[in-house]
Amino acid sequence: MDLSLFADLAVNGLVIGGIYAVIAIGLNLQYGLMRILNIAHGEFLMIGAFLTFTLHTVTGASPLLWLPVVVALCFGGGLLLHRLVFRRLTATSRSLDQVEERSLIIGFGLMFILQNAANLIWGADIRGYDFMSEPVKYAGVVVTQNRLLVLFLAVAASVGLILLLQRTLLGKAVRGMLQSPLGAWLVGIDTQRLHPFVFALGIAMAGLAGSLLSMIYEVSPNIGETYTVMALIVITLGGLGSIGGSFAAAILLGLVESFGTHFTNPSLKMLLSYGIFVVILMTRPKGLFAK
Repeated sequence: MDLSLFADLAVNGLVIGGIYAVIAIGLNLQYGLMRILNIAHGEFLMIGAFLTFTLHTVTGASPLLWLPVVVALCFGGGLLLHRLVFRRLTATSRSLDQVEERSLIIGFGLMFILQNAANLIWGADIRGYDFMSEPVKYAGVVVTQNRLLVLFLAVAASVGLILLLQRTLLGKAVRGMLQSPLGAWLVGIDTQRLHPFVFALGIAMAGLAGSLLSMIYEVSPNIGETYTVMALIVITLGGLGSIGGSFAAAILLGLVESFGTHFTNPSLKMLLSYGIFVVILMTRPKGLFAK
C-alpha cells in the first residue's frame, strides 16, 4: 500500500470516527446517566445537518458561522423535549429498567415524527452544498480541506467535553451521577437540575455532529437511523458511561470501517460494524474501555 492511499484511508476513517464520537458521546451521556434510550438521537443529527444546510444556502454565510447557532437551537430543543416528555417519564417510572423500556417506545415515536417533519419541510431529496472542497497536498498526500476541518472540530468538541467532565466541578457532578445516581443524590448533587442539562447537552452534540456531517456529505431525512445504530455500537464498545471510551471506540470503529471496506467490499460496511459489535459483546460484554 502506497503512502497516499494509506493516508487517504486513515483520514477518512478518522473523519468518520470523529463524527461517530460526537454523536455517541451525546447518547452515552443520556443513556449512561438517566437510562434514557433515545432511539431518535440520530434524527437530531439529521435536523442539525438540515438546519446548517438551510442557514448556509439562504444567507450565503459560511456554515462555520452557523455552528454555534445550530448547537444552541438543539440545546434549547433538548431542554424543551426533556421538560415536555422525559421529565414526566422519569418521575412516573418505578425503576431504571422501566425508564429504559418506556423511553425506547417514546424514541421510536419521536423518530417517525422528526423524519416526517423533515420530509414535509425539506422534501425527500438528497441535499448538499459545496464547502472548502479544495484539495490540500502534502508529501504526495491529497486531502480535501473540509475533511481536515471536520476532523479537527470533531476531535476538539469531543476532547473539550471530556476535559469539561474531568476538570470541572460540573463534570465531577455528572461523573458522580454516571457512577451512582443514588450516591450522587445522597451527597447533595442536584440531580433534578443536572438531568435536563445533560439531556440537552446530548442533543446539542448530535446537532453538532449533523452540522459537521453536512460539510462533507449530502444529507436526507432518513440518515438518522444509521447514525443512531452506530452510536449504540460505539457506546457498547467503549463501555456504558465511559465518555473517553466512547471517543476511543468511535475512532477505532471509523478506522476499521475505512480500511475494512477498502480491502473487502464497500457494501459490507454495516456487516463489518455489526461483526465487531457481536465479537466484543461475546468477549468483553462491558466494553473495551469499561473500568
